[in-house]
Amino acid sequence: MYDETVPKSPESEGGPVGCGPILHSAGNEARPLRQQVFEHVRAAGRAARADVTRALNISGGSVTTITSDLIADGFLREVEGTPPPGGQAGRGRPPVALEVVPEGRNVIGIKLSDERHSAVLTDFAGNMLADATLPTPPIRKTLDQIMDEMGELIATLLTNAGMTKSDVVAVGIGVPGLVDHETGSIPWSPLMSEPDVHLKPAFEARFGIPVHVDNDSNVLTLAELWFGAGRAMSDFAVVTIEQGVGMGMVLGNRLFRGTRGMGLELGHIKVQLDGALCRCGQRGCLEAYLADYALAREASTALGRNPRNMQSPHSMLETLFGEAKAGNQAALTIFRRAGRYLSVGLANVIQLFDPELIILSGERMRYDYLYAEEVLAEMRSLTLSDGRPPCKVEIHAWGDLVWAQGATALALSAVTDAALGGGG
Repeated sequence: MYDETVPKSPESEGGPVGCGPILHSAGNEARPLRQQVFEHVRAAGRAARADVTRALNISGGSVTTITSDLIADGFLREVEGTPPPGGQAGRGRPPVALEVVPEGRNVIGIKLSDERHSAVLTDFAGNMLADATLPTPPIRKTLDQIMDEMGELIATLLTNAGMTKSDVVAVGIGVPGLVDHETGSIPWSPLMSEPDVHLKPAFEARFGIPVHVDNDSNVLTLAELWFGAGRAMSDFAVVTIEQGVGMGMVLGNRLFRGTRGMGLELGHIKVQLDGALCRCGQRGCLEAYLADYALAREASTALGRNPRNMQSPHSMLETLFGEAKAGNQAALTIFRRAGRYLSVGLANVIQLFDPELIILSGERMRYDYLYAEEVLAEMRSLTLSDGRPPCKVEIHAWGDLVWAQGATALALSAVTDAALGGGG
């Protein structure tokens, strides 16, 4: 069973104040100063003008002028007599704090997956207003089928929130597979029955809302960067194990996508030449030894099940995990072997990127064999540490709504750029 001691999302425990990266990024210099001021206030939750002055190292006069404009334009508002969290309280009347005006720029984040889709609605300050999930048949689908399912999901979400489509200014979508973030097209996805799916234009034509599409591991990484453990970190990696194996990476406090926007496909690095068949069609991928379908494939043999009459992969894995906990050696061997392959993948991540932290996430992290001490010990033994402290590893077995919340960060970022970055 799921270990309830596994860390939950910050939102489940009251959550951090504000949303968005806390650290100053080298890429911020290219953004207008008014956008930097706005994003600092949103990240802090509330901030006095003096705090903005110190954080951005700009003059008090500039902050006064910029914040006055942002207030007049409806982006910020003053909160009388409320000192900012963590701010310095002086003698006399507490400083007037600034906070984001949350209303008027709501966004939706969607996580598409094999067995259920999830959606979250947030306001401009990143506060979650409503959520919805939609169970779906675990089969490959056409673009029209995916669009129908998203239509049903969005309708349920808006009903739950008491809103209409006109209340939403943008949508972010996380999709497993190879995703071109710039064009919103999907060269390949395990969800799709066809290659080269042009999701962005189809979505915008049907729903009339701007949409931003990315790989689902990237949106989960954005969830960590905007709402979770990575808010105050410059460099960290997120490795996900669910129906597939994915990875997201933050370098220099910014999401790294690669030259064509489709990098960091950890699940498809090769760990065995001419090895097990991966659902991408190639052999020897890491995913072919770790993902749901890979473990279920071996479980059918270990448990003596007829592969033509198999349970769903989820049910098969639950049975396999129960058998392993009961001492079934064949079941234990499957998990331990998967853990060894995971240690190889993690060692490669550390060797290539030297992150401050690796976050292991996804539904399969319920299975503690995949992050047992021997797995982490082997990971460390495979890296050239040279006496330095080892890379930290944390386990975040979060649910689908956190992935969807990461997709809202995708949309919030785009809306902020358009409103304050000179894009409109």
